[in-house]
Amino acid sequence: MDTSFIKGIIVPMVTPVDATDKIDEAKLRKQVDYVINGGVHGILAFGSNGEFYMFDQAEMKAAFAIIQDQVKGRVPVYFGIGAISTTKCVALATMAEKMGADGISVLQPMFLKPTEEELYQHFKTIAAAVPNLPMLLYNNPGRTAYTIPAGVVEKLAHKVTNIVGMKDSSGDMTQTEEFIRRTRDVDFKVFGGKDTLVYATLCHGGVGAVCSTVNYMPELVMPIYNKFVAGDLKGALEAQFKMNPVRLAMDKASFPVAAKDMANMRGIDVGEPVHPSLATAKGSKTYEIMEAELKKAGLL
Repeated sequence: MDTSFIKGIIVPMVTPVDATDKIDEAKLRKQVDYVINGGVHGILAFGSNGEFYMFDQAEMKAAFAIIQDQVKGRVPVYFGIGAISTTKCVALATMAEKMGADGISVLQPMFLKPTEEELYQHFKTIAAAVPNLPMLLYNNPGRTAYTIPAGVVEKLAHKVTNIVGMKDSSGDMTQTEEFIRRTRDVDFKVFGGKDTLVYATLCHGGVGAVCSTVNYMPELVMPIYNKFVAGDLKGALEAQFKMNPVRLAMDKASFPVAAKDMANMRGIDVGEPVHPSLATAKGSKTYEIMEAELKKAGLL
């Protein structure tokens, strides 16, 4: 299986909706072009910042068709899966494969507390349903309340052919490093999931990062990776330092509204978050903090 394309900066693209929470096709198409023109190496539909938990399968199918049509093969497109049940994940995976996804990303089941064997069988079953489709694991303990054990990742990487990589959003570099160390002999692709740790992930042997900030400031994110792979380590680190204050300001807002807030502040109209989430109120302290960091970074 060719996995050479799985690298770089991938954007978990926001999903624009209208006032009734229906997917806004025109804005979705514009966002696809915006991130591609910004230099992104791949698009992840229905990641955490894509609000996957807000849409049913029919809505995902319709939106993914729009994304694929707008991308027109310019960059790889991945389909994010965050369902709890194995059966629902398999249904989404097979749908993604039929629609021409370049890969899938599968979050560990939320709300539950699976054993290692349950987790292993869950991911293995999903992968077996789409044996010719590259599959990435998605470790997000901040949202699921537990991490995928490194031993489970190691076992999957060595025993399941099409589980070829993962995104680690733990923010724990020891954890990320362990995922890399345990799987480096099988060319397992590890992506960082924290925008503030792109440089650190690359230094430890990761292949890139999945960055929500590309939704509104690719000009600050892409240089971190591009300079690093060009051998300009000092420049890459400085680019990371320049971007970090803007990303950290996002933490003041409730998840997952900040990426849409920041995009809209810059005039990139992506609509508001899906209810019950609400856009950060203009004039609020949080709004002013985010706006101030965008100005300091020269983005406003």
